[in-house]
Amino acid sequence: MPELEIVLTVNGRAVRWHLEPGETLLEALHAHHLKGTKLICGTGDCCGCGVMLNGNSINACCMLAAQAEDGDLLTVEGLAQNGKLHPIQEAFAQEGAAQCGYCTPGFIMRAYAFLQEHPHPDEAEVRAALAGNICRCTGYVKPVAAVLRAAELMQEQ
Repeated sequence: MPELEIVLTVNGRAVRWHLEPGETLLEALHAHHLKGTKLICGTGDCCGCGVMLNGNSINACCMLAAQAEDGDLLTVEGLAQNGKLHPIQEAFAQEGAAQCGYCTPGFIMRAYAFLQEHPHPDEAEVRAALAGNICRCTGYVKPVAAVLRAAELMQEQ
């Protein structure tokens, strides 16, 4: 089958990607050396592959890459700026919320989307926001604490 070509912005940079028909956004990310976004379930049930597309939180495993044409995509790699971690990444490190680290990018991107809309959350709101993220290592105490800490750090900026 012929290759497809799309143009989009990824982490602030304009790119042109060559894709295979039927390639998911997650597969395209990995093919273009953005491997922070993880494949965990492949069905959109765990939120491990969370990214932001045009300001909306999506699961990259459930979307065709071609649908991102002309879009603005933000991945976990794009949060850090000029070698400085984003406050959410900083908070996850400070709170020891990474555990094994596999689901961490999905938690971070979900937290990013959530904190854009809720800059002053309480614990119950954070727990509800992270409820769709599946992690086998944690009781969610540390990720919740990390999001609350991130909200504080973001207010200090």
